[in-house]
Amino acid sequence: MPAIHLLPDLLVSQIAAGEVVERPASALKELVENSLDAGAHEIRVDLEEGGVRAIRVVDDGTGIDRDDLGLALARHATSKIASLADLESVASLGFRGEALASIAAVARLTLTSRPEGAPHAWRIAAQDGAVSPLEPAALARGTVVEVRDLFFNTPARRKFLKAPATEYAHCEEALRRMALAEAGVAFDLRHNGRVIWRRGPQAWDERVMTVMGEDFARAARTVDASAGELRLHGLVGLPAYHRAGRDAQYLYVNGRYVRDKLLNHAVREAYRDVLHHERHPAYVLFLDLPPERVDVNVHPAKTEVRFRDARGVHQFVFHTLERVLAGGRDQASGIGHQGLGGSTPSPSRGEGWGGGGVPTGRPDTGFPASCSSPALGGGTPRQGALHLAAEPSAYYGMVAGALAEPPPRPSHHTPPPSPALGYALAQLAGIYILAENDAGLVVVDMHAAHERILYERLKEALDTQRMAAQPLLIPVVFAATPLEMATVEQSQDVLASMGFELAPVSPTHLTVRALPALLKDVDAEGLARQVLREIQAVGADKVLSNRRNELLATLACHGAVRANRRLSVPEMNALLRDMERSPRADQCNHGRPTWFQLTLADLDRLFMRGK
Repeated sequence: MPAIHLLPDLLVSQIAAGEVVERPASALKELVENSLDAGAHEIRVDLEEGGVRAIRVVDDGTGIDRDDLGLALARHATSKIASLADLESVASLGFRGEALASIAAVARLTLTSRPEGAPHAWRIAAQDGAVSPLEPAALARGTVVEVRDLFFNTPARRKFLKAPATEYAHCEEALRRMALAEAGVAFDLRHNGRVIWRRGPQAWDERVMTVMGEDFARAARTVDASAGELRLHGLVGLPAYHRAGRDAQYLYVNGRYVRDKLLNHAVREAYRDVLHHERHPAYVLFLDLPPERVDVNVHPAKTEVRFRDARGVHQFVFHTLERVLAGGRDQASGIGHQGLGGSTPSPSRGEGWGGGGVPTGRPDTGFPASCSSPALGGGTPRQGALHLAAEPSAYYGMVAGALAEPPPRPSHHTPPPSPALGYALAQLAGIYILAENDAGLVVVDMHAAHERILYERLKEALDTQRMAAQPLLIPVVFAATPLEMATVEQSQDVLASMGFELAPVSPTHLTVRALPALLKDVDAEGLARQVLREIQAVGADKVLSNRRNELLATLACHGAVRANRRLSVPEMNALLRDMERSPRADQCNHGRPTWFQLTLADLDRLFMRGK
């Protein structure tokens, strides 16, 4: 067995560099963080061949004194902390004193700096662990760090780098993250001598629009909430502005970009009820708290953190975002204004219409369509009356529960405000409700809207243990598989809590005797089979915990009004009023928008009025 021995300083530095410098982007991140910690107002970044050939960062920060330049390249030498107490409450982006030394261990590094008031700048260079003598240099103010030939002395690591275009993309993303957090700082990015983008000092919302794009800005809601020492602020994209990947997710803790599992989980949970599970939300969020309440010394890359009160932070973030995403009725034109020119197209026809055949009531005049699964059951799809709130109300356009015409529009001489979603005018193609409000024209996807309303009512009924069951006048009998028969016998309590009454009537047949009252006109056989499949997938003991929302979303989809179901004007008005009362009514259960607003100005532009 080899004897234990001390490692050479160069090897120690290269091992440390393996933690800090994974690719050009990680080196760039460390250098720009140093510039920001130095109070820079302008930062210029020049890259060659994606940063593999060269990275040059120029800033106008406070600079480094001549006598400190040598220490700046030493390991664990820093001006940012001096004690354990400092480490436990660190507020700067960098603090370990490893970055420059680690980069110098795997590249040719030159450091030039001039503090304000110094007669001239000084330069120092490092390569393979050897540091050159100081020499005078020309520089107006600040610091220039040049890193050339990354991993030139570790070819095994260099060959793991990707193509220059890929490495450049990682570098640009690293700079974009810091530009979002530091709106007051000017950033200049160049690649192979060409200017890629320039960002002057901006207001925070302008910087977000510049970096994230106008589509995101139009489809986002402002977050700003505090609880004790915690504050969460930023922008969250509406669920309709969803993405295929996580490329538009920016989360910061005390100004530091992080990839934290706890915070990511809180955000996902907030979106879970309004976003399809295969899509990802977009957001730019900043969590601020006292530095001593969070440990940033978890990983050399400083992208992981540990909270002193992890549960409290999780609940604060989750509940804040949940309220914002559900609080559309307080926004713009009543339920969260969604601009016409945004990036979220209205749902195409054929997407998201009812979950299958519904056999009782009068025949449906339309084609069968589904949200996420084929139509259930055989036979002709049918649907009965639309189950909405029925109490008498002027907003509902009903008199004592009887159908009547909607209330007349206010006269131009007495302009009281209309309801947020206005009054129904007509139905388009058996799919959309057209309504007029004070802003102009509202277009509502009736299935998506009704699906959300039913879903919220089902959740409330289940949570309050008031899921009413509606006995069927004629029980539905169907042939069942042995697994379905066994599932019914083992899951009676769960089924009853959801308003279902299923029972075997023979060794091979089941009967449906009651359904949830909110869904009493759906296809009893198809819905029963779907519920049994959900129970079989995760077990009766978990279906109302682990899969509760998915199960209720399925029920709501089956019960929602289907395409080409002709609604009366009072029914349309009732649906609009229920949307205004329901939380998260901006999106259906799959994250698609339920309505759009066309303002009078939008219509004027379409018809070129005033041109």
